Amino acid sequence: MGKGDTKKLRGKMSSYAFFVQTSWEEHKKQHPDASVNFLELSKKYSERWKTMSAKEKGGKFEDMAKADKAHFEREMKTYIPPKGETKTKFKDPNAPKRPPSAFFLFYSEYHPKIKEEHPDLSIGDVAKKLGERWNNIAADDKQPYEKKDAKPKEKYKKDIAAC
Repeated sequence: MGKGDTKKLRGKMSSYAFFVQTSWEEHKKQHPDASVNFLELSKKYSERWKTMSAKEKGGKFEDMAKADKAHFEREMKTYIPPKGETKTKFKDPNAPKRPPSAFFLFYSEYHPKIKEEHPDLSIGDVAKKLGERWNNIAADDKQPYEKKDAKPKEKYKKDIAAC
């Protein structure tokens, strides 16, 4: 289930998952009051699945899995995720790498100095300290880093447009 999305479909089930589900239901019918050790049962089901013939697997369970997959794909065509939840975008491995921002240029210059002064600080604490320092420095002091950032940023924009 998605975060708070009650309409989102569960994933498609494999033939093995259908086998385990039906075996579990049979076990519950036969032993309604017995306590269950899931580790033992899952090992038992796994061994039974491995020894089953392709004909036994293919008949009932493969058909159930194929039907579930077809149902899932039909439903996903009409599924609309709630606002704020989107599908992952495809990332082009050949796309140009984004250049570091002015803050990261500042960070890379001052990180060793902060680490030298306070060797016991974690990476997160060093980042917080440098973030505070960056927010508190004057615009004139930020300007050299922003100038260093400008050329690579323009090149990146051109490369992205070409890509």
